[in-house]
Amino acid sequence: MKQIFVILLMGLTIFSCKQKAKETQVLALLPYFNSADFTPEWTNKTHKIPDFLFTNQHGKTITNKTYQGKIYIADFFFTTCPGICPKLTKNMSILQDSYKTDNEVMLLSHSVMPWVDTVDRLKDYAEKNGVDDTKWNLVTGDKDSLYNMARNGYFADEDFNKTRDKRGFIHTEKFILVDKEGYIRGVYNGTLEVDIERLKRHIEILKGEI
Repeated sequence: MKQIFVILLMGLTIFSCKQKAKETQVLALLPYFNSADFTPEWTNKTHKIPDFLFTNQHGKTITNKTYQGKIYIADFFFTTCPGICPKLTKNMSILQDSYKTDNEVMLLSHSVMPWVDTVDRLKDYAEKNGVDDTKWNLVTGDKDSLYNMARNGYFADEDFNKTRDKRGFIHTEKFILVDKEGYIRGVYNGTLEVDIERLKRHIEILKGEI
C-alpha cells in the first residue's frame, strides 16, 4: 500500500512539474503590437515595420535589409535636444555595451529634426557619445518619411495618436523592440532604468523563439 502511495505521489509530482514547465513556456512569449494603442495580441501579427530608406552618420544608406534577421531597438531623438534625448542616448549606449559582441542585436535612432541633423552633425554626435557604427545607426533623411515612420511604422508619436495633427513635432521617450521578422514585440520608456532591464529580459525571450 505504501509503495502504491509513493508511486502515485511521484506521478503527481512529475505531472505538476510538467504543467509548471508548460505554463512557464506559455508565459515566456512576447505579444505582437499591431496598432497605436499598443494592445497586445498573442496570435495576430498583421503589422510589420514598413520599408524605409535613410542615411546614417557616415552617409551610408540604411534600409530594412540592414536589419534583416536582427532583433533591434528603435527610438527617436534630435541632437540639440536638452530634455529627454540625453537620457535616451545614455540608455541606448547601455544597450550597445550590453550587446557589443552579440551579432543578433542592433540599435536604430531616427532624427526628428532632419533639417538640423545633417550627416556631419550626426557623425559628431555619434563620436561624442561613443556610438559603435557596426551596432548602432543614427539616421536622418526626408522629414515626411521620418515622421511617417515614427507615427505609422513604430506608433511612437503619442500626441499624433490623440490629435492626428501632422504639423506636430515628435518628441517621444519610447524604445520600440522589433523582432527578426520586422514585427513590434515591445514598447518601453527609454528614460527608465527599470524598463531598460525589462527590455533586456524581453530580448532574451525573443532569442529563444523558434
